[in-house]
Amino acid sequence: ETMAQLEFALWDGFGKHEMALSPTAADIYDQHLKEAVMAEELGYESYYIIEHQNSHVGQITAPSVYLCAVAQQTSKLRIGVMIYQLPFYNPIRLAEEVATLDHLSHGRVEFGTGIGVAEHEFMRWNLPFFERQKMSSESLEIIVKAWTQDEVTYDGQYWQFDEALPVPKPYQQPYPPIWVGAHSPASLEYAAKNNYHVSQNIDVDTVIAEKFDYFRKVWTECNHPGPMPRTFLMRAVHVAETDEIARLEAEQPLLTSRALGREDIANTRIGFKGNSESPTNTELGRVFQGMTTSYDFWIDNGLALVGSPETVIKQLRKQSELCGYDIFCANHRFGTLPLEQSLKSMKLFGEEVIPAFR
Repeated sequence: ETMAQLEFALWDGFGKHEMALSPTAADIYDQHLKEAVMAEELGYESYYIIEHQNSHVGQITAPSVYLCAVAQQTSKLRIGVMIYQLPFYNPIRLAEEVATLDHLSHGRVEFGTGIGVAEHEFMRWNLPFFERQKMSSESLEIIVKAWTQDEVTYDGQYWQFDEALPVPKPYQQPYPPIWVGAHSPASLEYAAKNNYHVSQNIDVDTVIAEKFDYFRKVWTECNHPGPMPRTFLMRAVHVAETDEIARLEAEQPLLTSRALGREDIANTRIGFKGNSESPTNTELGRVFQGMTTSYDFWIDNGLALVGSPETVIKQLRKQSELCGYDIFCANHRFGTLPLEQSLKSMKLFGEEVIPAFR
């Protein structure tokens, strides 16, 4: 039953090392735009990027602008930022940006929201890291008002508006699907109570399964009118001609992918300050540790799906039954994997793997 509904998405990361290899960012954007067009032709239904500021992780600092270009070159592909870091925006301006993108794409936007995780990203913009949860829920409340009301008057702790007149209203009615990048029990409860969709990318499969179950349980207790919100999981994927070739190509890039470029940030005056201490973040730390030391850790925990098309189909079946996600988002570009190998993987996934689920 779930098989028929599985949606496939492409995750497009822009690593610092990749941007550094090119004389101009334009070349990199052009290449990625080509891949978005390719993804649409290969049968991927949606396409996601991530926003980071002051970071080695993602180099897309103006995600709405970049997605406008994607929207112009594609016609069916749904597009989204997973996630916009809400504390970094004036909420009315972000509401207007996303609504504009929704019109320019004729209603293809998925709105991914989150609070951000790395403390140094906030310090560098003089934003209060430990208030990011409160800031984000205030921001999202304002965004929904901007999409549904003709005027917004709001007296918040972080933002105040006096009869703001936001335009346009979104193309999708009442507004684009809202996603929450949720790791902690508090975020999962927040998403469930507000009837938002939930996305994840880091936890091991068994923890993902628990978190998604918990989210659905809380959602059910809230007695929302249906349908149930969707769940989204991003994973590294490498498909090659055989299992042996796939492992040979993917192993080193996977092991180095987490730390790539981090040293550059660590060597700045402010340095690299990551997550705060919490049970959720302790577990994430354990996962990051495993990712840098063991290829088997990646495979055994479903953090990467690697092999021939047949093998990856098997891994996907098993994982989707365990986790019960609605959107599987494949990241074919990780670490220092050469472009021709990531393109080959994407093509094999589109031509051989996706059809097995249709």
